[in-house]
Amino acid sequence: MTYLMPAEWAPHERTWMAWPGPNPTFADERELAEARAAWAAVARAVRRYEPLTMVVGTGRLDSARELRAAGIELVERDLDDAWMRDIGPTFVKDRGSGELAAVDWTFNGWGAQGWARWEHDSKIARHIADLTGVPAHSSPLVNEGGGIHVDGEGTVLLTETVQLDPDRNPGWTKEQVEAEIHARIGTSKAIWLPRGLTGDYGEFGTRGHVDIVAAFAAPGVVLVHAQRDPAHPDFEVSREIIGLLTGQTDAQGRPLEIVEVPAPTVLADDEGWLDHSYINHYLCNDGVVLCGFDDPRDAEAAALFRRLFPSRTVTVVDARAIFAGGGGIHCITQQQPVAGF
Repeated sequence: MTYLMPAEWAPHERTWMAWPGPNPTFADERELAEARAAWAAVARAVRRYEPLTMVVGTGRLDSARELRAAGIELVERDLDDAWMRDIGPTFVKDRGSGELAAVDWTFNGWGAQGWARWEHDSKIARHIADLTGVPAHSSPLVNEGGGIHVDGEGTVLLTETVQLDPDRNPGWTKEQVEAEIHARIGTSKAIWLPRGLTGDYGEFGTRGHVDIVAAFAAPGVVLVHAQRDPAHPDFEVSREIIGLLTGQTDAQGRPLEIVEVPAPTVLADDEGWLDHSYINHYLCNDGVVLCGFDDPRDAEAAALFRRLFPSRTVTVVDARAIFAGGGGIHCITQQQPVAGF
């Protein structure tokens, strides 16, 4: 059997999320309450368009019980953190039958970071495969769902500071990483970005996940975070990535169309440079759930996404509490495609 990871805009059977619990990411009751409110807002927005299952830590179902009123399914499993994009399975389809399978990447806490815990999260992909009744295929590659983005037609975006991170995959070459990823998700061309956004290298960062800086919006169309203020270090990062992608072709030989998505206007907070980004959105059936930051650029970004996805309804959800924990809306969601063709 050979498999292909569908693009995110392909029809979904459901979305999977994980409910925040007490851990180093949410260090006190206030931060945990703010995170849960943000996760719940995203879950309710997604549920308007498709079924959603929330994985809740063992013994914590009561903390999420209000979600049932929105039609959200709750299942109980041991959890360490709440970033389902990274700990959940990458669903793929058999090219012949259309049957689903799940790629279970090796997960080690974003490069064995000192604050991270992953004893339980490293098993979540298999738990979800079991719940969905699909086979799980283990990969020796340390990788997270936020570290890849595909067009569904053979092209994958990667970041050198993620898959080639010596704390993730010591000794692996680009060629070895590409071969493993192509074998697991059915891609044939990898486009490597040199790094991610500056704020993603902070204490709770992922060291450069691609899904906060660049994402496919359609075959041949790539959205790129564009920091327009020279005061922010991402001004140079954006220029480098846009320059690198300009003139590239995808796996089908199409020249890439680059759509620059302006960054929010707020550059930093008391903790340092912010990596607030509209790239970290989530596509669900007939909808786009877009990060909002109570920023003047929110309306501009929403209008841009409405033009990009005219058949989908754009819902803006305040993502500041999610970003404070180290990610965004895309980072806390994981799509399960519809089986078949």
